[in-house]
Amino acid sequence: MLGKFTSVNYVYGKEGTALASSALSDINLTIDDHVFLALVGETGSGKSTLVQHLNGLLLPTSGTVQVSHYLLKTEKKKKYYIDLDKEQGKHPKRKQFKVKDLRKFAGLVFQFPEYQLFEETVLKDVMFGPLNFGMEEKKAEAIAKAALKLVGIGESYYSRSPFELSGGEKRRVAIAGIIALEPKVLVLDEPTAGLDPKGEKEMMELFDKIYQSGKSIILVSHNMDLVLKYAHEVCVMNKGKLLKVSSPLEIFQDEEFLSSTAIEPPLVFKTALELKKAGLDLNLDNIKDIPSLAEEIRKAKKND
Repeated sequence: MLGKFTSVNYVYGKEGTALASSALSDINLTIDDHVFLALVGETGSGKSTLVQHLNGLLLPTSGTVQVSHYLLKTEKKKKYYIDLDKEQGKHPKRKQFKVKDLRKFAGLVFQFPEYQLFEETVLKDVMFGPLNFGMEEKKAEAIAKAALKLVGIGESYYSRSPFELSGGEKRRVAIAGIIALEPKVLVLDEPTAGLDPKGEKEMMELFDKIYQSGKSIILVSHNMDLVLKYAHEVCVMNKGKLLKVSSPLEIFQDEEFLSSTAIEPPLVFKTALELKKAGLDLNLDNIKDIPSLAEEIRKAKKND
């Protein structure tokens, strides 16, 4: 099990005041190991609030969040951050070094992560995280270079200022900085925002490559085409509530459910459904994008 939310509520502002705003309401969710999970829903549905609990940026107002062997909870207005592997009867108070351990386990990539760049060179920026965790400099450098290679940034960039790079290159460097921490799960909050179609495709192929390497991916996205193509499981949220957890195939076929959530299925999938209703024997499991739809149509025509 990668993570578990149990009766989680989160309120922004002080409870019981006019400024209080409920962002999560009675969230119960189990996340399995090695997943490519998408969180979808309208703006303000609670997606970003939920994923920020996964690395301790937020702690639940009530309920518990468990990520691997780390437990986050609030009890009698006191916040606790518990390492279950080291717990000895009593709940220790939250300590910053333990939060850092969780953030090394679950790397969170915000929208526009390139805004987090600050070092004078690309290599130094990616090395910062490992060095901050006490890693020896030579090892940190080796890990940083491996992370940069993974995101497609070559040696010619190492000594350049990150601020001289293109927008897409900056984003890759920022993501390399998270990867260099060697997290077990990468949490991505609208990671393709602002990218053109080519940059979006390259970025998602990178995340799929990371997933195939054995890490888990949790993706927050409004782009249902990306959800259909890459996600294996989807959580649908609305007004702070978790409405449904299912496969993209099941969710995009449930027209009644979609109409109640204002989620629009990908055009390629809508087209496939219409063709299937018209009598064409398509395997919807295989349809992820336009080329795969074309291939399924070819197979169905051949078998007629």
